Amino acid sequence: MVNMVIVVLLSYIVGSIPTSIMLSKWRHGFDIRTKGSGNAGGTNVFRILGWKSGIFVILMDMGKGILATTVIARLFWDPTLPFYNHTPFDDFTIIQMICGGAAIIGHVWTVFAGFRGGKGIATGAGLLVGIAPTEFAVSILVFLTVFLAFRYVSLGSIMAAIAFPLSLVIRHNILSDEIHSYKTLVFFSVGIALFLLYSHRANIKRLLEGTERKITSFRSKKETAGSV
Repeated sequence: MVNMVIVVLLSYIVGSIPTSIMLSKWRHGFDIRTKGSGNAGGTNVFRILGWKSGIFVILMDMGKGILATTVIARLFWDPTLPFYNHTPFDDFTIIQMICGGAAIIGHVWTVFAGFRGGKGIATGAGLLVGIAPTEFAVSILVFLTVFLAFRYVSLGSIMAAIAFPLSLVIRHNILSDEIHSYKTLVFFSVGIALFLLYSHRANIKRLLEGTERKITSFRSKKETAGSV
């Protein structure tokens, strides 16, 4: 029990590192949450600070999910301890998911910035890299296709979240591909997809109303002004 508390807390703390807020304050002197959409995620950084800062933040936020599932889960969870798992799910995969989920919660409700962070997409993507790289690749392809077609990051993220559990189901049940810990992954992936849909509820409302902002340029406002 103590070991479980340790891995969850470490994962939450790692997830809580407010990359975008730290970057905007240290390099530009303001809190990114006071600009644009008010969100502390990579998309808002793209809009306000430019593509270089946006990519940096997204990669760092992905790293939090990867770190939780591949490092914290493996180094700090003692596999010799009894887990007392009374379900048919794979023990260690559950530990990885718990750690990854804690990192996502930390990103969305960061203890270091008044419990107001990002939407968890990048950190969730890092979690997927750590436990299901094939399905992650499919989700990335879906995201890029939707984004390039419609220029809505939120729509691409939502479709990618839905694509992950669907790709698992198709691989296992239609393509008859053997997937390690399939039962664990499919239930968890549905939960993650629902959580990310919930965190994007405001974006979904704006998409339905036609007021969601598109990304038409990868340059910051400062860069755009300098090119006029």
